Amino acid sequence: MTANPLTTANAASATSATTTPAAGATPTNPSGMLGQNDFLKLMIAQLQAQNPLEPGNSNEYINELAQFTQVEQMTNMASANELSGAVQLIGRKVSYNGTAGALVTGTVESVQSTATGTTVTVEGTSGVTLSSITDVE
Repeated sequence: MTANPLTTANAASATSATTTPAAGATPTNPSGMLGQNDFLKLMIAQLQAQNPLEPGNSNEYINELAQFTQVEQMTNMASANELSGAVQLIGRKVSYNGTAGALVTGTVESVQSTATGTTVTVEGTSGVTLSSITDVE
């Protein structure tokens, strides 16, 4: 019996499907999203699990890596565009939905870029998300 490495379709479904961990196992990725390191670990596991007498098509692995790289570059570009747009708000007066849905108006003082996204500081209030901004003057 030969080992059956994950195919591209199986790998794609693994990113969107939630799996049930084995009894006593602690899930290490509860969100089910694969990062760059996770993808490379998956690819290495596929290569290690394949039958040496029936090697997989190396072009498939190269194509998967190229597709992953393209998605990563598009994500990085979107983040850079978001950050650039936020920087252009510095010194401008904005209105945003504050706590309890109250509309707050103030001048953007700075921009922060974190792993969770881009936020701005409006007159001392940090962590204002770009999606909560409703008006720019």
